[in-house]
Amino acid sequence: MAHFARINDQNIVEEVIVVSNDDAPGDFPESEPIGQTFIASIGLSGTWLQTSYNSNFRGAYAGIGMEYDPDTDTFIAPEAPE
Repeated sequence: MAHFARINDQNIVEEVIVVSNDDAPGDFPESEPIGQTFIASIGLSGTWLQTSYNSNFRGAYAGIGMEYDPDTDTFIAPEAPE
């Protein structure tokens, strides 16, 4: 299964979905644009980025509330309040 995170205009993860490997075939990064096309075809709008459940790429598995850093191409957990 492939996992995709929807990020908002502030690069915050708002949703994470699972996409069948049939709809996002291959390995990252080649699978990402194919999965994005599939996601758009089922009517989901927004910016969707592939994330790795095993943290094999983009630093960590994206979770709701995490930030995407485009400079490092990683998902970052929010800092805990003190």
